[in-house]
Amino acid sequence: MKNRMRNFLIIAWICVVAGGCQVAKKPTPYLDKAKTMFEKVWNNYRVKEYGLFSEYYPNTYKPDLTYFQDSARKAQKVSFLWPMSGVFSSVNLLAELDPRNYSVYQDSMVKAVEMYYDDQRTPPGYQAYPVCFEKVDRYYDDNGLVGIDYIDAYKSAKNPVYLAKAKEVMTFIMSGWDDNYGGAVSWLEGHKDQKPACSNGKATVLALKLYEETKEQQYLDLGLRYYNWMMEHLLDDSLNIIWNSLLTEKGEVQQHAYTYNTGTMIQAAVRLYRFTGEEKFLKEAREMAEGSYRYYVKTTPEGVVYISDLPWFVTVLFRGYQDLYEIDGDTKYVDAIIASADYAWEHARDVAGLIYNDWTGRNDEKTKPKWLLDESCMIEVYTRAAMIRGEIE
Repeated sequence: MKNRMRNFLIIAWICVVAGGCQVAKKPTPYLDKAKTMFEKVWNNYRVKEYGLFSEYYPNTYKPDLTYFQDSARKAQKVSFLWPMSGVFSSVNLLAELDPRNYSVYQDSMVKAVEMYYDDQRTPPGYQAYPVCFEKVDRYYDDNGLVGIDYIDAYKSAKNPVYLAKAKEVMTFIMSGWDDNYGGAVSWLEGHKDQKPACSNGKATVLALKLYEETKEQQYLDLGLRYYNWMMEHLLDDSLNIIWNSLLTEKGEVQQHAYTYNTGTMIQAAVRLYRFTGEEKFLKEAREMAEGSYRYYVKTTPEGVVYISDLPWFVTVLFRGYQDLYEIDGDTKYVDAIIASADYAWEHARDVAGLIYNDWTGRNDEKTKPKWLLDESCMIEVYTRAAMIRGEIE
């Protein structure tokens, strides 16, 4: 007995001298990838002079950008709002999981997004380029992104300013509502030629996230109004995907298929199921998940799983798949996107360690300039994969 006690004391003393007996650290490969991508985005794209980001890396690359309504615009000294919001979304997710290390970056992103804030027009809202450079258009879908980023920041930081900002964005979006074709908003302030899924889907998610945090009935009612409009006008009930837009001048649906439009509605349907308990919303979420899986998820002749769409669009679909996974526990849909992102990490990275736009690596993009949105969303993809794979307690 004495020998056992002596041995125990010797081991205990060794542990103290050595700094303590440590339990082996659980491997976190996806979270490690997310943090690596964050460092690459922050270091390569940040324009320190303004506290903003470049549209491309390297920043000397200034192509024409085609994601505006009126015409192509050339990339400027800093990015437009949409790609910058991809950084904000990713930082919010990291800050929620690791506030000690990432809350300071969240503060920086708030300062960055406020540079796009325009209070000279009524109601106030966020324009597509920083106001200190020029006055430009205000898009309802851009504002939806800002609102979602702010309500997500509020979820982790509980700063009431962030909640107030999210509510203000909802007010701006609602200022574009009209009853033509049953309601909804257009894409661009002052233009009534279409009512797209991007604007109205993001408004749906924003309203429901506001309800989630505030329990104010008005936001649940708003979320239902947008949701019902989307499902009535843009859902293809044979394919169970969401089409791109209702073209109001022609009175027809624009049947362009983008993953993120269905992704936002899966997010919304899952939330409505959680809030109301109505099985119809869960049924619709499952139908859209299966429909989008059948429509978008492909394999190359070599057996590589991929989703042929912009990486950020796929990221938004991933959000919807993750929300449904947390209800059903079925990994089928999230597995497809994780497998695709796994392959990208191993086979589709350039000389700077940035991910190709094409995750299959079939196109050689080793020296091709990389768009901020394509890279910032990868932080979120790998962080969500870490959550799903149980790397985060």
